[in-house]
Amino acid sequence: MGKIGCAVIGVGLWGEVHAALYAEHPEMELVAVCDLNGERAAKVAEEHGAAKAVTDYREVIGDPAVQAVSIATPDFAHADAAVAAAKAGKHLLVEKPLATTVEECEAIIEAAKGVGVKLMTDFHNRWSPPFYKAWKALREGEIGRVSHVYFRLSDTIYVPTKMLHWARQSTVAWFIGSHALDTVCWLLQELPHRIYAVSRSRVLAEKGVETPDFYSSVLEFPSGATAVVENDWILPETAPNIIDLKCQVVGDQGAIYADGSHHRMMEKYTPEEASFPDTFVFPSVQGKQVGFAVESIRHWIECLARDEQPAVGGAEGLRVTKMILAIEESARTGRPVVLSW
Repeated sequence: MGKIGCAVIGVGLWGEVHAALYAEHPEMELVAVCDLNGERAAKVAEEHGAAKAVTDYREVIGDPAVQAVSIATPDFAHADAAVAAAKAGKHLLVEKPLATTVEECEAIIEAAKGVGVKLMTDFHNRWSPPFYKAWKALREGEIGRVSHVYFRLSDTIYVPTKMLHWARQSTVAWFIGSHALDTVCWLLQELPHRIYAVSRSRVLAEKGVETPDFYSSVLEFPSGATAVVENDWILPETAPNIIDLKCQVVGDQGAIYADGSHHRMMEKYTPEEASFPDTFVFPSVQGKQVGFAVESIRHWIECLARDEQPAVGGAEGLRVTKMILAIEESARTGRPVVLSW
């Protein structure tokens, strides 16, 4: 069997990670990269050996050499490219969130089903060693029945003000809250039936970025468990890590704690700053992309090579989108939102 021709649509920070992994994997051939910024597309193509760089995703999905596509555009721009790629018979790995409306998620899922292509939503926390160990411990009943979960995933203000030029077209709930919600529901193996959330818009608005500063959400589950999920992106830039990730799961016979950002595996102090360099999310070691965040992409590649279905499909992406929409509705109205599945 020959190599699988692949392409990446959207080669910002995370899209380039996809491109780098495809370029080095023996099962894959990086045929093309696409980005609205032609200079950026050309740079990534040159660095990772893609055969071509384009600015129109239709050139990618119309290429018969491309069999699989990663969609790594901004979250609000997933749907059109994903639906078109699926209808063209391309297997789809879509970055979280799958899309930002229920209708768009359903359109992507139906398009993939209609032609029998594989569809995966990239919720890579499921490949994180501490969270996988927590998931396994919960399945084995090590801390008994879960009473409550606390999950905090936040960013520094650098992200919405400097890293993402499109932050005002999104929210922190879509950008990182999607990871938090999927992880919590995966750990508990159930979906919330009621969500209440609050949000404020002050710090970023004063800087000309019209998007909420944070969301604090309470999720209630049918089992009686509750979860508090916090997502903000106004932490100070002087923080030693661009993200702040903490999780606590409390059961009636024990508890689990996870620190995904300030574990102090490595500390670096220079005259300019103190930092905790990434050592396990997606660092590059000896010229190779490693870390749990690329293991989800490797899983995708293995599924393509073995003709297997990925562990995380479109349904999981749709569920998270419904939860985020409920969070935004609750924050807007000041009332809880009841979800039915």
